[in-house]
Amino acid sequence: QVRLVESGGGSAQAGGSLRLSCTASGDTNTEYCMGWFRQAPGKEREGVALIDSDGDPSYAGPVKGRFTISEDKPKTTLYLQMSSLKPEDTAVYYCAAMSRMCFRRDELLPSSEYDYWGQGTQVTVSS
Repeated sequence: QVRLVESGGGSAQAGGSLRLSCTASGDTNTEYCMGWFRQAPGKEREGVALIDSDGDPSYAGPVKGRFTISEDKPKTTLYLQMSSLKPEDTAVYYCAAMSRMCFRRDELLPSSEYDYWGQGTQVTVSS
C-alpha cells in the first residue's frame, strides 16, 4: 500500500503561482510513474501532468508551458509548480501513483491506470 498526501493548495490571483507537493509513504518505489489530476466543480477528473520512470514529463494542453511536474526521489515527493494561473485552473488537485513503471513522452495516461490517490487539495484562482 502507498499513502499519498498533498499539500500546498490555496488561493491565488490570476497570473500568480502556487506549488503543490505530494509525499508518498508505505510501499513506495521511486521508479513508478506518478501524476497530477484535477477536478473542477461539475466536471470530470482530468489529467494535468505525468512524470514517467525516466523522469520525463507530459502535460495536458491547457497547462503546457505554465505548469512543471518534478520529483525528489530520495524524499519520495512529487511537485507541481503552477505559474501564470488562470481562474479556469480552479479545482481540487489530486496526486496519483501507479504500482508499475511507465515510459511516456507527451502522453498522459487515464486515471484508470493509477492505483493510489491522495485526498486532494483545493486550488482557487481569482480574477
